[in-house]
Amino acid sequence: MLADGHTQVHRSRRRLSGTTVRAVVAWALALLTVFPVLWLLLTAFKPSGESFSSGLPSHWTWDNLKYVLTEVSFPRYLMNSAIVSVVVTVAALLFHSMAAYALARLRFRGNGLVLGAMVSTMLVSLPVILVPLFLIAKTLGMLDNFAGLIVPMIFNAFGIFLLRQYYLNFPTELEDAAALDGCGYPRLFWHVVLPLSRPALASLSVLFFLANWNAFLWPLVITSDPDLYVVQTGMASLQGQYASAYNYVLAGSLVAVLPTIIVFLLGQRWLVESMKSSGLK
Repeated sequence: MLADGHTQVHRSRRRLSGTTVRAVVAWALALLTVFPVLWLLLTAFKPSGESFSSGLPSHWTWDNLKYVLTEVSFPRYLMNSAIVSVVVTVAALLFHSMAAYALARLRFRGNGLVLGAMVSTMLVSLPVILVPLFLIAKTLGMLDNFAGLIVPMIFNAFGIFLLRQYYLNFPTELEDAAALDGCGYPRLFWHVVLPLSRPALASLSVLFFLANWNAFLWPLVITSDPDLYVVQTGMASLQGQYASAYNYVLAGSLVAVLPTIIVFLLGQRWLVESMKSSGLK
């Protein structure tokens, strides 16, 4: 009995020690991840001569943020990024959910071939297809307008694949019950499938919004009109114009990164749930 008690105490101590080590490692990684954002937040409120000085500022100032939001076209950049990100996200969720449900539930000749061809596009990065994509957009009259910023970014094989994995785990009993009630595929999709797809759609909305908010290469290529600059191209022009005024560049960076942090914090729960339900690691 004494030996069993000693063994249990030893095991409890080992589990406690392992938990402590994991907690310390997790906190260390969290601090490493958050530190750049905290440094940016601190530096954006420093006077111009103290941008890279260590410690707290001699006095807190709003002048950097005020200048970026009033003297630079940053509100326009934010609005353009918001329009592109929201429209792309909504359109992508609509079309991707339709395609994913068809690939997961409908049985037709060439189903596997279509899926394989679609997934294979994930191996091709944007720089590889940049020139032909630009030529197609130019032929369709999409240069220097919102159509060029939005339409080519809607279709993404990852979104279709993620939703398809989610629909494969979808309970068929609900679909069978809807079919017995006389629901065709359109009503079944709109009234049964979509409402139950909210966790997956919410997680994808976070990913799509962040990806389009942070997009730089395609907006840089497709637009030359400063009125159509998004946040990232606006930041590039800000860095070129104020190369030595680091306080303005850092203030602009803070304004640009805040929406992404807010969106991620709001949607992280659905993002994790969707990853677990789809089987992705």
